[in-house]
Amino acid sequence: MTIPPTDLNLRHGVRALIFDDDDHVLLVRFQFPTATVWGLPGGGLEPDEELLAGLRRELREEVGLVEVAIGPHVWTREHVIPMTTGHDGQRDQIFLVRMPRFEPDPQIGWEALRAEYVHEIRWWSLDAIDEAVTSSKVLFAPRRLATLARDLLRRGPPLAAIDTGV
Repeated sequence: MTIPPTDLNLRHGVRALIFDDDDHVLLVRFQFPTATVWGLPGGGLEPDEELLAGLRRELREEVGLVEVAIGPHVWTREHVIPMTTGHDGQRDQIFLVRMPRFEPDPQIGWEALRAEYVHEIRWWSLDAIDEAVTSSKVLFAPRRLATLARDLLRRGPPLAAIDTGV
């Protein structure tokens, strides 16, 4: 799979939209200096790393998944923000993963995760995401996560990955 070119200096990343058997989604809480954001597990690719190899590495490191069946590429997300890596932002390729609920057990440990701004990992129902957005202005990435996830669950994976917007 190739990554489309862009004029920005974007870091390339991979993420997983992980659903359990009850259609809850696994999210990580990023605690940045300027905002708290709940997002999909995953992260930046190493130089010359293939998408699926990078996603497997990220899932092993971040949530402890060793044997995982990765489904189709369902979404892309580009966000432009200054990064400490010198990039202008990140372009994520997001893959669907369906599996029974598990207890996340990061293999790199919490100290390393906190250095990457990750401070919590938990399962969310789509209704709880809606409620959090409405009642407390919690940020999710992508912003339309619950709506996009419901559409995916209702219609199935798209023929081509959908741009989620920010």
